[in-house]
Amino acid sequence: MPEAPKQAPTPAAYNLHDKNKKALQFIEDVTANADEVQRRVLAEILSRNARVEYLRRHGLVGQTDRESFKKTMPVITYEDLQPDVARIANGDKSPILCSHPISEFLTSSGTSGGERKLMPTIEEELNRRSLLYSLLMPVMSQYVPNLDKGKGMYFLFIKSEAKTSGGLVARPVLTSYYKSSHFKERPYDPYTNYTSPNETILCPDSYQSMYSQLLCGLCQHKEVLRVGAVFASGFIRAIRFLENHWALLCHDIRTGSINPEITDPAVREAVMRILKPDPKLADFIEAECGKNSWRGIITRLWPNTKYVDVIVTGTMSQYIPTLDYYSNGLPLVCTMYASSECYFGVNLNPLCKPSEVSYTLIPTMAYFEFLPVHRNNGAATNSISMPKSLNEKEQRDLVDLVDVKLGQEYELVVTTYAGLYRYRVGDVLRVAGFKNKAPQFNFICRKNVVLSIESDKTDEVELQNAVKNALNHLAPFDATVAEYSSYADTSTIPGHYVLFWELSLNGSNPIPPSVFEDCCLTAEESLNSVYRQGRVSDKSIGPLEIKIVEPGTFDKLMDCAISYGASINQYKTPRCVKFAPLLEILNSRVVSKYSSPKCPRWVPGHKQWSN
Repeated sequence: MPEAPKQAPTPAAYNLHDKNKKALQFIEDVTANADEVQRRVLAEILSRNARVEYLRRHGLVGQTDRESFKKTMPVITYEDLQPDVARIANGDKSPILCSHPISEFLTSSGTSGGERKLMPTIEEELNRRSLLYSLLMPVMSQYVPNLDKGKGMYFLFIKSEAKTSGGLVARPVLTSYYKSSHFKERPYDPYTNYTSPNETILCPDSYQSMYSQLLCGLCQHKEVLRVGAVFASGFIRAIRFLENHWALLCHDIRTGSINPEITDPAVREAVMRILKPDPKLADFIEAECGKNSWRGIITRLWPNTKYVDVIVTGTMSQYIPTLDYYSNGLPLVCTMYASSECYFGVNLNPLCKPSEVSYTLIPTMAYFEFLPVHRNNGAATNSISMPKSLNEKEQRDLVDLVDVKLGQEYELVVTTYAGLYRYRVGDVLRVAGFKNKAPQFNFICRKNVVLSIESDKTDEVELQNAVKNALNHLAPFDATVAEYSSYADTSTIPGHYVLFWELSLNGSNPIPPSVFEDCCLTAEESLNSVYRQGRVSDKSIGPLEIKIVEPGTFDKLMDCAISYGASINQYKTPRCVKFAPLLEILNSRVVSKYSSPKCPRWVPGHKQWSN
């Protein structure tokens, strides 16, 4: 993920060594004094927000110590906060959650009631995000020297935004950041020297943005030292776009003119500052892209690339084989851990294997607590059990940052400067080690998520509802689904959801393919707005697919799971399959398959804003 510096001098006066040294010393200081910093952060949050309605409602009236806070304030989920968020969204400007004015809402990729969660934020949070970004390259420079001698080719995009009925903007955290002066007017820094002009990143048309960013990246191919995107899936989409459009891009490079499909005037002007007729470069790209194999295409077209900077932890790990294929085994680097709620930490060992990535939480970002997590074990059906609400003992069991235990798994709970208090983020982390007194965590998973392709997160309840709605199409044929499971298929680009259905047929009339296609579309219509935005606007998710399997398939699935250690007494059909032997059984018994014939409905914003 790209980084943003603090204020920096002009190129002539820039002292990279000093900047890196200061950043690394900051990490050293805050991790060595992690508990003291955390105590100070909590006191600062509580003192500046002492008079806000939310704290007073729960009985915290001016106390700023950790003990009073833990004793008084409940551990909450988004649903607990929703009434207060709705008041702010509808225009209530009183200090409900925070003494500072809420500047906008950040739309989380997590959903509540099928709609994106709205995370309140304040203007100064941009400074905190910029601080974390500014630590990334000083860390990286310890492992890969001379990154200041070239450019980064990052595929960065803005997404759609909406306004609440009270006039506040609601948009994803990265869209907020890219549109801020912190990014657009960033001062000179060799580490934020990108091949993509700001205008191409800020173009709202995803096709024009991708095309122009690739064009600029190809024109500057010898200057590129690192490549990346936010998510692994986004980077792979860029490579697939290149596979489909390299002939057009080569024409532009050969002639020094831009494809007429690129109509945004600001984008055309920015690209023309870089694009010059270069028949030799066009010949080179045509020769490479025209070969039978695209293995190693990254290092072939951008020969000086040192690493690929993308998130490959959590559900993104499914893209690692594809990235290895395209990059010829370049290091896959995960630099930071962040969410809409808060930016959390950095990877201090960025060249480690993707499976070993751990993030050091930076104690100044927020006040962190940790809820112990317990697993329901079983090789094929390993799952995480997380209570929706906590009793008093469970609330007391929350652990402070410096008190977590090596090897234990926890759910992350945050208290932020922007008005979240003891908020359950939903991420499950495992303690992998320590940097001084600050723990380092492996990201394990997002709680309760069964399906995810990119930023979409579909839980079991949503999946069940989607299947239930889809089954209405089978009722006229006296048919239903005896059992089902699902799978996030990333062998296609973009990836897509697959539902495996074992049918129970009581009627004699055959079911036409169009009925199953209707089932696919109805299932998609029933999924949350993040999924539907991925299908309709971002094009990051492909059409949902239903695969009909032979009768008895799910009995064989159970036999296989039990053979790998699942308890026969406790076995439940997994609603999402990730374990390879189980997936092989399902795919080997498919008798027919169907896909959505069109995109589901989606409009920006929340349902209640369009009433």
